[in-house]
Parts: sequence; structure tokens; C-alpha cells
Amino acid sequence: MTDTRGSRKENIGVVISNKMDKTVVVKVTRKMRHEKYGKVIERSQKYYAQDDSNALELGQKVRIMETRPLSKLKRWRVVEVV
Repeated sequence: MTDTRGSRKENIGVVISNKMDKTVVVKVTRKMRHEKYGKVIERSQKYYAQDDSNALELGQKVRIMETRPLSKLKRWRVVEVV
């Protein structure tokens, strides 16, 4: 049996909301090339992440890691401030 603990997904994004208790919303932006036209475009996605310290501010760059479901929407936790 292989150890899958070390193979969790990680993303880097910016905190766009910290109004909830122990939860932040992180916007992760990635660049991709358009299939047909070849132009580089940005795609972004929002993730709800666990923040136990409640210390993150808007605009901070953070690294988030995939984890077990913590609530209806939260499946990520904040690892560090980048």
C-alpha cells in the first residue's frame, strides 16, 4: 500500500474575504493558453480555507493545502503566509 499523505494538492492565492469565523476565501489564479486563439488568459477560482488563527488580512498571499471535508464548503486549510 502506498502512502498518499504526502501527495495532497497545494495552491497559492490571495485572501479576498476574512469575514467568517476561522474561515477565509482564497482566490487562486492560473494562466492558460486559449485552445483556439492561443492567447494567454487568466482563470481564477475561489476556495474556502480553514484559518485557525483568525489572523489573516485581505490581500495576503497564502499557500493552501487540500484536506478532509471540514464543513459543507471547506476542503482546504491555510499552510503558510507566502
